Order: sequence, then C-alpha cells, then structure tokens
Amino acid sequence: MAEITKTKPGTLTDFGNGFHHIRGTFRLGGVLDLGTHCALVELPDGRFVFLDSYTLDDELKAKVDALTDNGRKVAAIVNLHPFHTLHCEWMANAYPQAKLYGTKRHHEKFPDLKWESEKCEAGALDTLFGDALQFSVPKGVQMVCEDENVHFTSVLAYHAPSGTIFVDDTLTALKAPFPLSLLPMTGRLSFHPTLAKALEPDPHAADAFREWAIGMAQDWAAARRVATAHNATADLAPGEFPETIGAALGRVAKVLQKHRHVPQHV
Repeated sequence: MAEITKTKPGTLTDFGNGFHHIRGTFRLGGVLDLGTHCALVELPDGRFVFLDSYTLDDELKAKVDALTDNGRKVAAIVNLHPFHTLHCEWMANAYPQAKLYGTKRHHEKFPDLKWESEKCEAGALDTLFGDALQFSVPKGVQMVCEDENVHFTSVLAYHAPSGTIFVDDTLTALKAPFPLSLLPMTGRLSFHPTLAKALEPDPHAADAFREWAIGMAQDWAAARRVATAHNATADLAPGEFPETIGAALGRVAKVLQKHRHVPQHV
C-alpha cells in the first residue's frame, strides 16, 4: 500500500537523479494551508525545467540558484494546471530567459507574458525534453469546466530517472491529523473528488477516462512516488502504481457507471 508522507512548506527535497521537489504554501481564505508545489528537474544535458510555478522565498531561491548557475541553466517553465496561476508572473519574471509553457487558460489569463505557442493540454510537450520527462493528458474530462470551482484536470508529468510522477489535483494524497485522518480521501492516493463534475457531457467519457487511467498506470508502472500538489507525496513499492490506480478507479466506479447513462449530446 502506498505510504503517504507530508513535507513541510518551504522545503526542497531531492528525489534523486535530477528531480528536486519544492513544497509551498497555499492558504485558503488566508488561514488554512492547503499546500502547493513545483519541481525543478535536471535534464541529461545539464539544463533545468520547472514543473509549475511558485514564488520562491530567499532561502529556496538560493538553493535553486546554487543548482542552476544563478538561474542561467533554467531552460523552461511548464505550467501544467490551468487554475494554478498565482505564481506564473513571478516565475516568468525571475527566469526571463526560460521558455514559458502553459495551457490555453494561462495564455488567456496572462496575455502579456511571452508564452510559447505550444499549449500543454494539446500534447505538445511530448518530445520537448527527450526521454527524461513524459507527459499524459487525461481523457474524458474537461480541462476547464463551466463551473470554475472544478479543478480536476491537469497534465501529469513523469520523470523516469527518479521514478517520480508530478501531478496537480487529478490525483490527491492527503495527510491529515486526527480526526481529519478518518476522512475517506486521506491516507491514500485517490482521484480528486470533483471527477463527476469534470467528466465531459458524453456517456462515452467515463470509459475514455478509465482507459486513460489504466494506460497511464501501465506506461508508468515503474513509478516509485507520486508528488501531489496539496499536502503530501505517495511513496510506492516497485510495481505498485498500477495496483494503486486500479484501487482508485474502484472507488470511483459508481461515478463512472452513473455517467455512462447521461443523455447523449448532439
């Protein structure tokens, strides 16, 4: 069973083989810290890529600068979740030489930033960084829903050298103190609870999502951890990831079955 571990905000954790995970702070209503994250990934040629954006405090910035020759080796910033936008401007300004990638919503929200034309949800990232980084866009779900409180869908990234999957919201791994630890979504890797609202308004979307999840789990079966945006990381035994995703699909089976009977949109 995946082991869920919580990392303190403001920490940079070396997962090995060039993957550095940064745990940050995101306070709901200015009070409850839900947590957020980004990652700094070293490519085989010595350049670095940020996955997602975060405003680094002086201590974190110094650690990043030490790794990246004062930021000169940062080649790209890849924003993978359309609604994780609070720190995009800061990071783009902090590393102006880096190519800036985002989803369609990023482009629309910050039209003055120098975005690359390739949009993350269009599968445009697949060949940009060689074999070191692989990407997967969930199928059967809307990237941006009409209800903008639904933040289910993000582009997932896999760093094969360290066995690390980096994900925002689509998968969750929460670690909470008692009595919150008794809630069903804590202590395990699960799909975000807004799946029902995120599915495309088509009965075939349920099967498309399920097939995507199974395929992604099989493709990334060697993963050793899943670093999620809010709060925690799931550490995996060798070969455990497909089983973990299978269990997560089992817990949303009723949601998917119900969606198979939604009226067909013409």
